This record gives sequence, structure tokens and C-alpha cells, in this order.
Amino acid sequence: MQSFALSLVSSLAFLWSLALASPDQQLQINTVGDVKECTVTPAGPGKDDVPAILKAFKECNYGGRVLFPKGQRYWIATKLNPVVDTIEIDWQGEWKASSTAHSFSDGGNSYPIEFQNHAAGFILGGKNIKIDGHGTGGIHGNGDVWYNDEEAKTRPGRPMPFVLVNVTDVVVKNFYVIQPQLWAINIMGGKNLEFENIYVNATATRAPWGKNWVQNTDGFDTMDAKDVKLTNFVYQGGDDCIAIKPRSYNIEVRNATCRGGNGMAIGSLGQYQEDSTVENVLVKDVKIIRYNEDMHNCAYIKTWIGESVEQKGYESAGKPRGGGWGIVRNITFSNFDIDGADGAPSINQDNGNNGKHAGSSKMEVSQIVFENFRGHLNGRSSVTSSINCSKVKPCFDIEYRNFKLRPKKGAEGFGTGKCKNIKPGSVKGLAGEGCS
Repeated sequence: MQSFALSLVSSLAFLWSLALASPDQQLQINTVGDVKECTVTPAGPGKDDVPAILKAFKECNYGGRVLFPKGQRYWIATKLNPVVDTIEIDWQGEWKASSTAHSFSDGGNSYPIEFQNHAAGFILGGKNIKIDGHGTGGIHGNGDVWYNDEEAKTRPGRPMPFVLVNVTDVVVKNFYVIQPQLWAINIMGGKNLEFENIYVNATATRAPWGKNWVQNTDGFDTMDAKDVKLTNFVYQGGDDCIAIKPRSYNIEVRNATCRGGNGMAIGSLGQYQEDSTVENVLVKDVKIIRYNEDMHNCAYIKTWIGESVEQKGYESAGKPRGGGWGIVRNITFSNFDIDGADGAPSINQDNGNNGKHAGSSKMEVSQIVFENFRGHLNGRSSVTSSINCSKVKPCFDIEYRNFKLRPKKGAEGFGTGKCKNIKPGSVKGLAGEGCS
């Protein structure tokens, strides 16, 4: 009897120690060779691991390594913004965001992102950062809670689960973001970044077939970014697979698969009254696959109108938007296999239009190439590519090479083009209304 009592007391003491686990108790610090290693142990189901994670980043900053071991799950219940310098993150375990739908939208538990009225739960800053998920590690945003709660009526406050701000010399590989609450991976200020073997999946488990409950779940976005490479990327969701946003330069995407959503986007640009230039982008070797009857576009450039106009919806925060300026130049979409997208490859410069300001965009679009396109659209139109540019700054130097896209599966011909507001003779390789 006494032995049983002692055993019970010992067990209770152990459970009590877990309940009171401090960041120090969750952290094991070793030195391997000349490298300081910080291994983080989860505090337990439902217990916030952010304090321990932040302590690990602090202790092993400046040349160390932080480890999240395989098979471990870390509960992320509060916002975090570590800024690091020369660090390796061995990220084999999983971070999982709190399942309380609005725990990150109370105004104090997320970071406001002014661009399109968004928010972030995790922001990483700094330089010389290496992250390896080894194919088992990443972030689970618990986004399905938001998707099912909102049923396609997006409200402010959904936090982006992985935002890089003011970073240089970053490598991220073998990593995933699943069930992101909003945009999955977003660069907002960075130079010399490489991403390899990245997987993003946003799936609303209760959505009726054909209903998009996962809008605003972009897979990979760039803004104020230079020299970015993304290789071997797989996305399933309901918005832009990849979106290259304002002030992005020298962006290279190779070998990407997009299931559902809007495909590859340049933009939107010119939403704010500022320079929104994008230059030198290559998107090559892409599969566009219809999923959940929700493959809207495949490859497109979108800019806002040139006037500031009242807008509805939370993304514009009820304020006037439009009127930005800049250049969209040297953009190549190459080697696209398209399986049933609704929308043709396109340029549209009337985003945000209220019916009064079509053709007013101040963004100049030129040196655009669509090459080696094959497959079929969903048959909604015979148009297999469209160009709707600006009267103020007509598009020029648009070229189609080996463009063999059919308007629907089994169609004998390759469809036609439709062009508006282009400089005479500025479109090559596309026949159709207004394209000569």
C-alpha cells in the first residue's frame, strides 16, 4: 500500500512538473564540435511553446543551431518575431497554431500587416539563416478552423503563418506549410533567398465540392524582394499559387505544381500610390491542375486602375485604392502544362475598376513572354489568351512562342486571342481580335 502511495505521489509530481514546465526546462543546450545546439522539447498538449522557442533562438543565435526533433509537435498560441544572425534551424518537428479560431485576431496576439489589411502570427527577421525541414518538419496553421468558421466570407485577422521581413541570405528547404490561415509563405523585404522542396496545402475539410472556402491562401508571395529562387514547389489551395507583388526583382521559379486556385500571378500591382515595379521574373516548368472545380487562372499579370477609387471589402479596409505606378518588365512564363483552368493566360490592367476608370492604369507592361504552353482550358470561352492593357500606357513587346493551348479538352484547334490597348505591332505569335 505504501509503495502504491509513493508511486502515485511520484506520478503526480511528474505531471505537475510538466504542467509547470518553464522555458529553461524545455531547452537542452549542448555543444557539438564548435557549434552550440539548442534542442526544444514541447511543453505538452495545449501549452504554449513560444517562450521556449524564443529562448532557444536567443541562446543559440550568432552561429548556433536550433533543433525541433522529428515527431515532436509544438503548440503556437502567441505571436513571435525572432530576429537572428547566422543560425541553423533543424526543423524536423511541427509547429501547430492554436485551434481557437480567433486567438490570433484579438489585436494583441498578431502583428498588423498594412498591405491589404492583413496580419501575421510568425515573423522571422535577420541574416544568414538556414532552415531544413528534412521532409518531415514545418508549420500547421490550423487554418481549417478559420475556413469552416467563415465559409468563404473572409474576415480580417487571419494570421499569415510564415512571414520573412528584412532578411538576407536565407535558405529554406524540405519544408511544408499546411492549413495556412492566410498566405502561407510571404517575403516582405529580403535579398538573396533560396527555397527548395516546399509544400503548401490549404484544404477546407467541410466545404461542399466545388466551393472555395480557402480564398486568400496564397502559397508563396514576394514583396520588396530581390534575388529569390524557388525550386520544386507544390501547392494545393484556392488562391494564387505564387504571387509576385510590388518591388520584386530577379525572381526565379522552377518546377512548380498548382492544384486549384489562381495559378501564377504577377501582382496585383498599383493598389497603393507608390512605385510597384516588378522586373526580371522567370516562371518555368509548371503544371496547372484543376482541383475542386476551382482552377480559375493559370498565368496572369494584374495591375490596378490609375485612379484612387472607393473599394469595398476588408482587403482595402473600406478605403480608396488604385493609382500606383511603375514598370512590369522582362517577365517570362515558360513550359506550362495546363489541365482544365477556367482562365487563359492574361494581362489585365483594370483591377479595382468601378466601371468608370477602365484603361487608366499607370503601370507600364512590356517584354512579356508566354512560351511552350500546352494542354487545355475548361471550355468557357474560345479565347486562349487575353491582353487588356492601359490606354495611358499601352502594353508593348508581348511575345507568344510555341503557344498550343486548346479552349477545351478534345478541341481540334488552339483557340484565339483577344487584345486591347496595345501599341500597334506589339504582340507577336497570337492571332485574334485587336492583337495585330
